[in-house]
Amino acid sequence: MTRHFNTAGPCRPGFHYMLPPEQRLPAVRGLVDQQAYFVVHAPRQVGKTTALLALARSLTAEGRFAAALLSMEDGAAFPADIGAAELAVLASWRSSAEARLPTELLPPPWPDAPPGARIGSALSAWARACPRPLVLFLDEIDALRDQVLLSVLRQLRSRFELRPEAFPRSIALVGLRDVRDYKIASGGSDALHTASPFNIKVRSLTLRSFTAAEVGELYAQHVADTGQIFERAAIARAFELTRGQPWLVNALAYVVTEELATDRATAITEAHVDRARDLLIERQDTHLDSLAERLRDLRVRSVIEPMIQGETLAPIAPDDLRFVIDLGLVCERADGGIEVANPIYREIIARQLAVTVRASLPAITPSWLDAHGRLDADRLLEVFVEFWLGHGEALLGSSPYNEAAPHLVLMAFLQRVVNGGGRIDREYAIGSRRLDLCAEFRGERLAIEVKTWRDTDRSADPAIEGMKQLDGYLARLGLAKGWLVLFDQRSRAAPLPERMKRERLTTASGRQIDLVRL
Repeated sequence: MTRHFNTAGPCRPGFHYMLPPEQRLPAVRGLVDQQAYFVVHAPRQVGKTTALLALARSLTAEGRFAAALLSMEDGAAFPADIGAAELAVLASWRSSAEARLPTELLPPPWPDAPPGARIGSALSAWARACPRPLVLFLDEIDALRDQVLLSVLRQLRSRFELRPEAFPRSIALVGLRDVRDYKIASGGSDALHTASPFNIKVRSLTLRSFTAAEVGELYAQHVADTGQIFERAAIARAFELTRGQPWLVNALAYVVTEELATDRATAITEAHVDRARDLLIERQDTHLDSLAERLRDLRVRSVIEPMIQGETLAPIAPDDLRFVIDLGLVCERADGGIEVANPIYREIIARQLAVTVRASLPAITPSWLDAHGRLDADRLLEVFVEFWLGHGEALLGSSPYNEAAPHLVLMAFLQRVVNGGGRIDREYAIGSRRLDLCAEFRGERLAIEVKTWRDTDRSADPAIEGMKQLDGYLARLGLAKGWLVLFDQRSRAAPLPERMKRERLTTASGRQIDLVRL
């Protein structure tokens, strides 16, 4: 059977390229041996279901346990009806068990029980009837809300002491979030009279992304099956763009092998990977679209908006920051700071936030091209200044993030410029005090640094710091000139026509900078 890179649902052995799942969850077997109840949490599309399905199959095949991954998701359709949610979940469990377990390990008929006791009663009956200790991975646990979630957690906790003879030996709650966040979804700690709704858990595990070596290992399976080579630079580029996020790693390879380089005699290059990235971003497939939808959440906005501007975080609740990290949109750096999880997400975030702004842009004649169709940076700067004087401030209100509105309008303008012939690379991070952009169009590159002057700025003129920062950015890109755009957002700033000013400056290292004050 021909194998493929997987971008939809759990991986299937023999049909999809996949890595040994236990190498990213090595602690689970030890916790099962300890009869532990624990949590596995990670963002969507990192392989939780794939890994735990495979682990359940292994545990069962070894003959020691009856292990199964069961979903809680069907109960989410009944957020206010505990009994109906329980019946939906139990029906789903039976279907899954019948599809995945030998007949002798299947659950007995579920016993009659009142609403609020059906899950616990069913698990007790199954554990008593099963000839082996029962090990269950309860997937999508955080799809349940409010009193339904609260009821399920209470039932698991109240029967915990009956294991392993009269209740499952080991249970893992599997979802997006760690258990400490369940108290929010289930009505707060006051409803449970405890700080944690699942205080019987031993550990919380997370599923990490792929390492660079694992990306190479996954792609090598395609090479072995088909003979089609992934060049080393292509593998390195895939890891750079994805930071090992499993769905993205597979999606890039899928687009390359199924659409861009279908001739197996064609070696896969870095250029193929870059083109696949562009296609993924333009299409914004389901996984990417679901992440983009999260940008409307106020907890997400409190982190992403200052990040785009390069500002520091305002005081926010630790649970809110953890929520954004658990979604997978941002990650923690080794130095303790946070950043967008990977370059592809960074581009998706910026584009999604500028959707309304782009739709509101007026028609712009592409007069920034020279006679050979190449980008004329000087003419483009003139067009941008004219655009901002005529439309820029009026467009600020169309941005979903008010504080970052100037940055988003500028990026929307640049996206219009490069459409059909180029792309924009963006760098932004908490505390950097700037947004760096590199617009590439038909081989020409333009570096732009964006800064904002606010009432809270201690600096007499942020342009001084901006010159130094842009000089370093240009040196890193190997460019001799660029733009520094300074948006004056101070309450005492003069009206735009009066404060608008252009200057051509030279850095200490001899690089040319066009400073635009707006």
